Amino acid sequence: MTTQRLLMIEDDARLAAMVSAYLTQSGYAVTHAGDGESGLTAIQDKLFDLVVLDLMLPGIDGLEVCRRIRALPGDLAHMPVLMLTAKGDPMDRVVGLELGADDYLPKPFEPRELLARIRAVLRRRQPGASAEHKLMRFGTLEIDRDARAVTVGSQPVELTSYQFDLLVTLAERAGRVLSREQIMEAVRGRELEAFDRSIDVHMGRIRAAIEADVKNPKRILTVRGVGYVFAKQQD
Repeated sequence: MTTQRLLMIEDDARLAAMVSAYLTQSGYAVTHAGDGESGLTAIQDKLFDLVVLDLMLPGIDGLEVCRRIRALPGDLAHMPVLMLTAKGDPMDRVVGLELGADDYLPKPFEPRELLARIRAVLRRRQPGASAEHKLMRFGTLEIDRDARAVTVGSQPVELTSYQFDLLVTLAERAGRVLSREQIMEAVRGRELEAFDRSIDVHMGRIRAAIEADVKNPKRILTVRGVGYVFAKQQD
């Protein structure tokens, strides 16, 4: 089995050394970059399976690094990003998710939780094994689980790996109203913080990608006070 490669962009050398040692013991190959510029350089030199990205960095901050990663050519732009944010600052999380981060973890954190988040993100990158749902079609919307690709009217749609899995979770349960907690627990495999609203940010990004009119969505509908439902009947 090929060892998965992680890049940790973190300016706290002591924290980076501790976390890197823990992740290495867990079977990953970890590269450390102390600032955003050197992190971006490392990404250009080597293909990583995931980036652990601190928000507060010297020089260019983590938000700008994430923005530049998503602007890279080819597969590099789709590299999973797990962002480390300041505890109690939800706006940083929202902005990070809007820029394309796949998940976030507030500081301070337990290395075991970071490992669990990394495994969850990487697991979502693996092709679905269920033949029943390999290819799903809803009007002009097509979801290919094996290729982890989405098209609308034969045009490719850009989604993060996390957003892809959120869309699949809804599509598999078309017509069924799901709460935010049910949706994210199905994807992450864990319960959420009581007031975690990052799901709304992701849903907004998905709608922007697959809806003809974001202000009047036909595919992903909001059920006020409950959650979301994926419409069975579409264009």
